[in-house]
Amino acid sequence: MLDYRTVNRANWDERAAAHAASPDYAVDRFAADPDFLSSVVRFDRPRLGDVAGLRGVHLQCHIGTDTVSLARLGARMTGLDFSGPALAQARRLASSAGVDVDFVEADVYDAADVLNAGGYDLVFTGIGALCWLPSVDRWAEVVGRLLKPGGRLFIREGHPMLWAVDDRRTDGVLALEFPYFERPEPSVWDDGGTYVATDATFTHNVTHEWNHGIGEVISAVIAAGLQVTGFVEHDSAPWEALPGRMTLGDDEEWRLTERPERLPLTYTLQAVRTG
Repeated sequence: MLDYRTVNRANWDERAAAHAASPDYAVDRFAADPDFLSSVVRFDRPRLGDVAGLRGVHLQCHIGTDTVSLARLGARMTGLDFSGPALAQARRLASSAGVDVDFVEADVYDAADVLNAGGYDLVFTGIGALCWLPSVDRWAEVVGRLLKPGGRLFIREGHPMLWAVDDRRTDGVLALEFPYFERPEPSVWDDGGTYVATDATFTHNVTHEWNHGIGEVISAVIAAGLQVTGFVEHDSAPWEALPGRMTLGDDEEWRLTERPERLPLTYTLQAVRTG
């Protein structure tokens, strides 16, 4: 079996240009409006607070829309991703937006070895990052090594309950079909599409993914020497996670059309490195 990173990187490399061209990422608006922020960061702002002057790193930054948005809020940002084509789009975005961001190509598990370990006030991770990693414990260890004492982790992520739901059903039933807890073996998918609006066609369609239960994520963060300071579950997500069963709100977030209180779609976790 090919290494999961090789398989997943081929998938992300091929989709980077399509994502940057899609209206869902709104790349053109960053150049047109100096105050424009990504929808993810706009949603997070009440919990993020003031990040001006903080030295931050965005792990698994993809094409950099959230990274650039944090830089626009005054943070001194570094973005890290394992996809060279994605980082090429991110650098182009930062240049057009007129912000100074360093982008580093590396696997997330190597972040503390290639970046300034112990030198960051903020580690930020956005939605759809942890599912690509086989071990949440290893990820949390990296976060702990990157943060300076008193530094903060901020992560908003897809809820493991959402990842466990069978998104192929059309009968309205919310059925748990896929793993909730982390397993050694990945879930292997073969999907020719992507999560944004695009007419592009792709050839690298296989991905290897893992779910991580809420308890596993929180326990990993604590074991890495961080103290949890906030945890919120949300009934919304910034993409149509269950197609045909969701409604887009004025806040640019998608919710279940019928009884949205049934399912948490995302969560926000914050923690501070002690010691």
